[in-house]
Amino acid sequence: MEAQPVSFSRSLSLTSERAVAQAFWVFTFAILTGIGAQIEIPHHPVPYTFQTLLVMLSGALLGRRNGFLSMTLYLAMGVAGLPVFSGGGFGLARILGPTGGYLLSFPIAAFLIGFLLSGKTPGRDTQDGFRKLIFSSTWTFFSLFTGLLIIFLFGTVQLYVVYFKDWNGAFNAGFLIFSWWDLLKLTAAATIYQEVSRRLKK
Repeated sequence: MEAQPVSFSRSLSLTSERAVAQAFWVFTFAILTGIGAQIEIPHHPVPYTFQTLLVMLSGALLGRRNGFLSMTLYLAMGVAGLPVFSGGGFGLARILGPTGGYLLSFPIAAFLIGFLLSGKTPGRDTQDGFRKLIFSSTWTFFSLFTGLLIIFLFGTVQLYVVYFKDWNGAFNAGFLIFSWWDLLKLTAAATIYQEVSRRLKK
């Protein structure tokens, strides 16, 4: 029997094993993260941006390897001179500056999120549809939240080292002040991931 042709949309699916499709999504999420960095609310020394939303989604939707590669590509683009960091910034100075800890954590956070979500989700084998949904949603939130903690940890440590020289100041400016903002992004990322995953399974 003659094989059915693969549609263009399916060939570029998030779950496609084709190298071209994977490269496309790695590049796309790197670009989207750069765009998210430009949507910001000014705040010193670290602005509010949409970057972490894309970091979480890259790990969740692309998986640990491609999520890691996408965020590494994003950093490489910025270091190479493309204005993909917040405020149109670029260059190695941004990596070494107050916001550098957050940036350096992106590949690690994406990898960790992808790793956690690629494993055996608690409740996956339960026969109760409602319980399965609750377990799946809880694990998704836990995985994304763990990635956020990595970002906050790296960011706060570098703020302490290169800017505040005071743990209390670094913690307040680098972690606590972002809690409400990133809780919204965490909820959005979890909702998007769950919906995309449901559609991909159809």
